[in-house]
Amino acid sequence: MTGASVKVAVRVRPFNSREINRDAKCVIQMQGSSTCIINPKQPKEVAKNFTFDYSYWSHTSDEDPNFASQHQVYKDIGEEMLLHAFEGYNVCIFAYGQTGGGKSYTMMGKQEKDQQGIIPRLCEDLFTRISENKCADLSFSVEVSYMEIYCERVRDLLNPKSKGNLRVREHPIMGPYVEDLSKLAVTSFDDIADLMDCGNKARTVAATNMNETSSRSHAVFTIVFTQKRHDEMTSLDTEKVSKVSLVDLAGSERADSSGAKGMRLKEGANINKSLTTLGKVISALAEVQNKKKKTEFIPYRDSVLTWLLKENLGGNSRTAMIAALSPADINYEETLSTLRYADRAKQIKCNAVINEDPNARLIRELKEEVARLRELLFAQGLSAAVLGDMKIEHSNVGDRADLPALPFHSTSAKMDHTPSPPAFNGQLEAYSDLDEQVICTEEAMERLQETEKIIAELNETWEEKLRKTEAIRMEREALLAEMGVAVREDGGTVGVFSPKKTPHLVNLNEDPLMSECLLYHIKDGITRVGRVNVDIKLSGQFIKEQHC
Repeated sequence: MTGASVKVAVRVRPFNSREINRDAKCVIQMQGSSTCIINPKQPKEVAKNFTFDYSYWSHTSDEDPNFASQHQVYKDIGEEMLLHAFEGYNVCIFAYGQTGGGKSYTMMGKQEKDQQGIIPRLCEDLFTRISENKCADLSFSVEVSYMEIYCERVRDLLNPKSKGNLRVREHPIMGPYVEDLSKLAVTSFDDIADLMDCGNKARTVAATNMNETSSRSHAVFTIVFTQKRHDEMTSLDTEKVSKVSLVDLAGSERADSSGAKGMRLKEGANINKSLTTLGKVISALAEVQNKKKKTEFIPYRDSVLTWLLKENLGGNSRTAMIAALSPADINYEETLSTLRYADRAKQIKCNAVINEDPNARLIRELKEEVARLRELLFAQGLSAAVLGDMKIEHSNVGDRADLPALPFHSTSAKMDHTPSPPAFNGQLEAYSDLDEQVICTEEAMERLQETEKIIAELNETWEEKLRKTEAIRMEREALLAEMGVAVREDGGTVGVFSPKKTPHLVNLNEDPLMSECLLYHIKDGITRVGRVNVDIKLSGQFIKEQHC
C-alpha cells in the first residue's frame, strides 16, 4: 500500500467576452509551479502566494513561450494517471472551480485539432498502448459507464431505457456504487468516442426537455480497465482491475452574479450544496493528515457526489485535481476561494493499492523470491544444471490443489459452487457477521438480491457484455428513429424526418429552406404552447403567454 498525496494543478484561462466588455484586469501571476493573486481593491497589499504541483498559464495565446496547451496539461497529468492505471491502481481526475472557469474545456475540450481535453486524449492513448501489446499471455478488456448527478439525483447517460433516477447503494465490500448503471464493453477508441458523444447528447436533450444544461450537472465518465495474464508456469489466469474515474464538475456560482431565478436557482443551490460538501470533505481530510484532530468525521454521505467519490478522496486511488481559474479582477473572491480549496487538497493522502487477487499477488511475490534466491545461488557458484533440476522438482508449486480457494477476480475457475463474496481492491474482507445482527426478512431479501446481482455481473463473459452493448445501441437507434432522427449503421447521423408514430408540429418560415427544420413533439395528455411556463415555447409578434 502506498500513501501518495493528491496531485494538484491550477490553470488560468483567457478573458471571456463578458470580462473584456467590463474592461477586466488580470489579477493572477504565475512563475514555475507557484501562483500568486493580487487583491484589486487593495493593490498595495502583499500578493497571496500558493505553490502547486503544476501551475498552467493559458491566459495568453500559444505564441507565448509560457503558454500551457491542452497537450501539455495531458502530458503532465493524463499520461501519469494512465501509467498508474496500467500498474493496476484506481485513478481519478477531477476539475474544480467557478462557473465559466474552463473545467469542461480542460476535461472534454473541443472537436477541433489539438483542442481535445484530458478525457478523449486519455481514452485514445489507452487503446494505442493496448494495440502496442506484443505479449501473447496478456489480454485487455475495457468497459465504460457515463452518468450525471443533477439536483442530487443520478441519471444513466448511456442507456436509453433508463428513464428514472438510479439508486446509490453501499456494499460492505465494494463500497458505494450506483445500482443498475449500464457498463458497456468497448473494443476501440471509436466505440468510446461514440458513447461519449451519445452521453453528451443525452445531457443536451435533457436540457431542452427538463431545463437542464450541461453546466447544471456533474458528469462522471468511468472506465473499468482489466488486464488478464495467463501464467504458463502455474497455468493460472490472474487479473488486475483499474477503475478510472474522470469527473467534469458543475461550477460553483453566486445567484446575484448568475441572475438565477426559479428552477435555475434551485439547480444552483443543489450544485453549491454538493460542492460545499466536497469542500468540507477536502478540509476534513486535510485536518486528519495534519493530525489537528484525532477523530474527525468525514461528511461523505452529505452529498451524492462525495459519496460516490469516497474512494477517490483519501481512499484507494491515485487522484489528480485541476483547479480552473478566472483571471479577472471581477471574479477575485471566487478565484481566491478556488485557490484555497486546491491548497487544502494538496494535503490529502490516498492509500492506493494494486487491484489484483491475493493469490496472484502471493504467487508473484513467491516467484520473485525464487528468482532472487536462484540468482544468489548462481552467484555463489552453483551450476545451472543443479538449478534446472530444482526447477523441475518445484514446477508443480503453482498447482491449483496446493493453493487456497481463488477469490472472485480469478477467471480460470468457473464458479459452479456458491462463490464467496468478491475481492475488492485486492483484499479479501469478510462480511460482518450477519447472524449477530437482527435483520428483518425484507432487508435480508434485499441484501441477497443485491449480492446475487453483483455475482451475475461478475460472472458475465466478455461476449455477453458485447452483446448487451450492441442491444443498447440498437435500442438507442430505434428511439432516435421514433423521434425522427435517421442514423447510419456506422453511427453517423443522416438527417431528420417526420416520425411516423409520434404526433408532432413542424415550423413554417418565410425562407423555404428554414421550413420544417424544427420538430415539436406532442406528449400524452395536455401539451401547452406559448411563451411562459409551457411545454412548447414559441416566440413571435402574435404568440400569447399561454397561447393554446
